[in-house]
Amino acid sequence: MTTIGISARAAQQNPAIPAWLAGVGVATHVLQSGETLGRDTVRILAHDEISIATVRDILIEATDEIAPRLILSSNGMPHRIHFGFDDMAFGLAMIAELCRPAIRPAVGEPESAIYLKLAEKVAGSDATVLVLGETGTGKEGIARFIHAASPRADKPFVAVNCAALPDTMLEAILFGHAKGAFTGAAGASEGLFRAAEGGTLLLDEIAEMPIALQAKLLRAIQEREVLPVGATTPVKIDVRIIAAANRELATEVAEGRFRADLYWRLNVMPLALKPLKARRLDIRAITAALILRHTRSGESVAWPTANALDRLMAHDWPGNVRELDNVVQRALLLRMGDRIEADDLAIEQMVHAAPTLSVVRLAPAPTAMLRDASLADVARDSEHDAIRAALDATGGKRLLAAAKLGISERTLRYRLAQMRERQAA
Repeated sequence: MTTIGISARAAQQNPAIPAWLAGVGVATHVLQSGETLGRDTVRILAHDEISIATVRDILIEATDEIAPRLILSSNGMPHRIHFGFDDMAFGLAMIAELCRPAIRPAVGEPESAIYLKLAEKVAGSDATVLVLGETGTGKEGIARFIHAASPRADKPFVAVNCAALPDTMLEAILFGHAKGAFTGAAGASEGLFRAAEGGTLLLDEIAEMPIALQAKLLRAIQEREVLPVGATTPVKIDVRIIAAANRELATEVAEGRFRADLYWRLNVMPLALKPLKARRLDIRAITAALILRHTRSGESVAWPTANALDRLMAHDWPGNVRELDNVVQRALLLRMGDRIEADDLAIEQMVHAAPTLSVVRLAPAPTAMLRDASLADVARDSEHDAIRAALDATGGKRLLAAAKLGISERTLRYRLAQMRERQAA
């Protein structure tokens, strides 16, 4: 685990830094003279301590320049950062991001830091975890954090999106299959449960799993064994299960779409992620993380202005972190100056209307396309375009998209599986 040390001089000159880091759950300690440093130690140093700085350290520069600056470490030099009062909040977020251990999600809200503490405590056990939250809130990131903080960290972490696989193949993909178990099974497959042996298996979008397969999943969890398709002998497994869903499973149980016994088996330790709009200070921290992620080596780091940050933190983010990532990437590409201005933020304003049964109207296909394609191909492409448009308009929520298209949610899932099969072909 990364250790964060701050020199006495840096702490005296910048008293806000240790307080800020403590508020977001990153513990620091004041470095003692002659202290032996571990390999994973990150030090925060004052500008006049450059003679002892290494590539892993963060040097707080003293400067009279008004514009903030961050120069990432290279050629044996430390990270070098400076900022004035107007940019202090984002500067502290940048320092927190440079210190943050790779396994830990970026947070800026004290409440989110408490959430991570709870997740870390859960990680120490082998309890099954159910992570609930809207699409794009970071459920897989939390699952990876739990795995990395657990005794199983040196074993595999395997993630499967239950909505992204055809229903007919999901059982074989999860539990494996024997040679010749079905057409095309030229060899045997161990399946994802056995691929995660000793480690963690994330079942993402568990609410999309067909109800017939839920019974087999329940048995696998209860008995700690799987029966591969076409096999007659079960195989023992040692896997920790983390399930994730973007819908309330209790509601799915009440409406008959999810087995109650499986729900209670999964719901040992529920962790609910709030949408990004309810975590305003996380927006600043995640923005800092995204800017660093999308800044290539040797490039200058673009800082958002105070007005740009205000605009980011005022938006509702119906697409959550995925939408924020898109906005940050566009701003980095399209900005006109050295900094990200409020006008550089191309934030889409989605209309939140009640779902209707209206048909999504599309522009007619170009004549050239009609000449080269059969009527069935054109109809299928138009249907796929309508599905994509409905999903975009509803923020990826399948239930609302299905209502908008006038079809059932199960029919929509079937159509999406067909689309994925066509793209893979």
